[in-house]
Amino acid sequence: MSLYKRHKTYWTDFSVNGQRFRESLDTTDWREAQSREKDLITQATQGKLAPSSQQFSRLAFVTAADRYLESRKLELSDRSIKKERQLLTQPRFFFGATSLSRINAESLLAYRDARAKTGLKPSYLNMEMGVIRRILKRAKCWHFVADDIRPLRERREVGRVLSPDLKLQLLRIAKRRPEWEVAYCAAVIALNTTMRGCELKNLRWGDVNLLNQIVTIVRSKTDAGERNIPLNREAMDAILQLYKRAQALGTTDALHYVFPACENGKVDGTHPQESWRTAWRHLTQSIECPRCNLLQNPEKFCRNDKCKADIGKRKNQLAGLRFHDLRHHAITELAESQASEQTIMAIAGHVSRKMLAHYSHVRVAAKRAALEGLSSRASVNADKDSDCSGNDTNHVTNATKPRTANPQVVEKYGRPVRTRTADLYRVKVAL
Repeated sequence: MSLYKRHKTYWTDFSVNGQRFRESLDTTDWREAQSREKDLITQATQGKLAPSSQQFSRLAFVTAADRYLESRKLELSDRSIKKERQLLTQPRFFFGATSLSRINAESLLAYRDARAKTGLKPSYLNMEMGVIRRILKRAKCWHFVADDIRPLRERREVGRVLSPDLKLQLLRIAKRRPEWEVAYCAAVIALNTTMRGCELKNLRWGDVNLLNQIVTIVRSKTDAGERNIPLNREAMDAILQLYKRAQALGTTDALHYVFPACENGKVDGTHPQESWRTAWRHLTQSIECPRCNLLQNPEKFCRNDKCKADIGKRKNQLAGLRFHDLRHHAITELAESQASEQTIMAIAGHVSRKMLAHYSHVRVAAKRAALEGLSSRASVNADKDSDCSGNDTNHVTNATKPRTANPQVVEKYGRPVRTRTADLYRVKVAL
């Protein structure tokens, strides 16, 4: 263990358990250098300090990010690796060639503030900071800033449930344009099966039993999501519509996807469709002209040259509807149909009542109907006993009964059994 100066700054060089540590103490004061050296030795003993032989903490952030993603390939799926690579896009630009050992709490807070000004939600910011945290933990640098970086409070958004009119409006609008056929069929299947978007995109024709009308979910978000779902009439009609489309495209093989990829007008059944985001956004934001009934994107005036009605203030009530909200809606309708919790969880792929409560949004009308049932039962009981007033409970619950002598008193050890009044004692004496 030794202290030495380098350009008027004290450095320490020591070994713990055969590993050499060489760090800058960032001070010119001798006593402060000794104190910081003791702290570093304690951290090294606890395994919180990277030895000098470990070069990862000295790497630039962009290089360290590449090595981190490479090492995670054995631990994560391809989708998770793709997600983490996407989360590291902006941190690469911000930190650039800065080494991991020089990233401090101030720089991390500055990055988070800069990203928050762009309008990002706290949930996404926490995911970005989570990837940075895992990289710094590997470099044994996170404990230096852990006390200053706290996760942001996320807003617990509950899914949206459609009214019956909005549900019909969604399907009616989606059916009006041929380019929205895939989004329409996906919406119908989701509303009638509780399937997630990722489950629909990974569905193959080999997973669909057209004879028995059953869909088998092989790949899902969780293990509980792997299940068999019977198809009702509406879901079956959507599946048959997609099958006719697949026959025209030549993608009906068992390994082909029900929602095949389509790029530059070329359909590839061996790859799944990544997203129908564009069609879904136009579908939920488009408005109908009240005068000519033309379906169009939000504008100030109608696109119809013969109409030109003022539609600037009109807004689609479906705006902001997520595709995942259709799953919330389907589970809510199952809950309102008086299906058992076991049946709902078997269909939706849940493993706990907590998740069922998160997804279920029983409407106020259903709650009111249940409470009205209590009121109706109370009125029926009142009719049976019409002699009693509604608020008179003194004589109803404690009705006076005539005293009758019971000649057969069971005795045990000279005392009556299961009696609390003195009347039975009097009967015994009388006998």
